[in-house]
Amino acid sequence: MTDVYVIRHAWAEDRDLFQWPTDRERPLTREGRKRFAAMMERLVQRGFRPQVVATSPLVRCRQTAEIVTEVAAPEAPIIDLEALEPGSNLESLLAWTAREADDQGQVAWVGHAPDVGWLAGRLIGTRAADMRFAKGAVAAIRFAGYPAVGEGELRWFVTAKVLGC
Repeated sequence: MTDVYVIRHAWAEDRDLFQWPTDRERPLTREGRKRFAAMMERLVQRGFRPQVVATSPLVRCRQTAEIVTEVAAPEAPIIDLEALEPGSNLESLLAWTAREADDQGQVAWVGHAPDVGWLAGRLIGTRAADMRFAKGAVAAIRFAGYPAVGEGELRWFVTAKVLGC
């Protein structure tokens, strides 16, 4: 059994070419960090503990992944994956996760909208499936074995608002 947590990065600074010449460098806001950490604290109380965290290498995703590990999974390694950059590559993610799932039953993917909604939709449905992810939202998708398109069961889906953060 494998659980895949699909996470949209937390609240990031507005685009500003003077502060961050490329969108890759745009960080989380102070409030975004605080709010996402509060979400993680609530999810830990409900058993959220990924054993490995894959992230888009863009700064805001990497910072979100760091909060996941700091609060929920201090032992979990963070792996930068180009497959989670904008325009995510589902086949590469599934192959990577199948390799990691040999030793890890709970895997988190941290990415961008609209990609995370499309990825989650494909895991639980068909090509036309899509989910809307608010900033910082997390979906838990369970697979009987290795993750595969259309084989996942949505266990839960939460936003900061749902958790009162």
